[in-house]
Amino acid sequence: MLLSMTGYGRATNSYESKVITAEVRSLNSKFTDMRVKIPANYREKEHQLRRLISERIERGKIDFTIDVKSMHGDEGFGLNVPLFKRYYQELSSIADSMDMPKDGLMGAILRIPNVIMTEESGMDENEWKAVEKTLEEALVNFDMFRQAEGAVIEEDMRLRVGNIRSALQLVDPFEQERIQLLRNRMRQNLEEFMNKENIDENRFEQEVIFYLEKIDITEEKVRLEQHCVYFLEQLDAKVVSKGRTLSFISQEMGREINTLGAKAYSAEIQKLVVKMKDDLEKIKEQVANSV
Repeated sequence: MLLSMTGYGRATNSYESKVITAEVRSLNSKFTDMRVKIPANYREKEHQLRRLISERIERGKIDFTIDVKSMHGDEGFGLNVPLFKRYYQELSSIADSMDMPKDGLMGAILRIPNVIMTEESGMDENEWKAVEKTLEEALVNFDMFRQAEGAVIEEDMRLRVGNIRSALQLVDPFEQERIQLLRNRMRQNLEEFMNKENIDENRFEQEVIFYLEKIDITEEKVRLEQHCVYFLEQLDAKVVSKGRTLSFISQEMGREINTLGAKAYSAEIQKLVVKMKDDLEKIKEQVANSV
């Protein structure tokens, strides 16, 4: 099972007169980068929240939010009047100096942090349990999202690897053709500079064999096939984190495909190499989005 690095999970529970909402989302990142946004009175538990999340999410740019609202509407909430007045005076002054309209200014100020105050109190043990429960449910939903995305990514990866293996099988018919093409090209070049009677056929055959050894692609084909098989084996492996391993294998696949292209000496083989490179690039894009 492959997990996507991109994920989203949300859960809501109630505790006494509060509605607690936990939201977890993640995006691609080589490292773990976590941003936490929680109410001020939950700060004492921030370290534990970070630990709970990091135990479940290995890599990615993670945004975690806890939102707490009162069931009684405005109860427990108030306006920081001095701060509101200060913002309004400053922003009104700027708007007047720049001849800008003030429509929507009040609404914009109300969205500024700390203008709307919440009634802060310490968190008791029962409330912390409610927060943990909400976080766990959000993480379960988050994992379900990643599994669904990962299944789509894995299916596409298998298709791309299959395309590369199919293209690799199509190389064989063109190998004998390129050998004859090389032999004809070398003889033509020799005959342009020397009389046909002066060509040493034994030496000519030695040179042909030398160049054929230089452009032999047997090892590259064998290794590329092995890398493809290993890639599929890793997709089948019963481990959670396999993105880095798949990335290393895809790099090795790229090296063999590039060498194959460099030694091709055949327009038809080059076309197949281009197709393989195209599929490999799509594989690398998908690997970058997997855990």
